[in-house]
Amino acid sequence: MAEAATGALRRSLNLARPDEIYNAIVDAHKDLDDEQCRAFDARLILLLVNHVGDADAIREALAAARPEREGEPNDR
Repeated sequence: MAEAATGALRRSLNLARPDEIYNAIVDAHKDLDDEQCRAFDARLILLLVNHVGDADAIREALAAARPEREGEPNDR
C-alpha cells in the first residue's frame, strides 16, 4: 500500500511485527475492568501522542479513527 501524498499521517505499515504489538496491547488489557481499560487507553494515547509530537498527524489520525456519522462523507 502506498502512502498518500497528502496529509501528515503515515498510513503504510510501519511495524516489523504488528501482530506482536497487537497481542501486547490486548494482553495489557487483561484483568482490567471497563473503567481501568478506558484509563489505560487514555494514558497510552497520551504517551504515544507525546512521542509522535506532530500535531497535524495527530489531528489527521483523530479524524481517521472517528466512526462515520450517518449522512456524512467518509474521506478517509
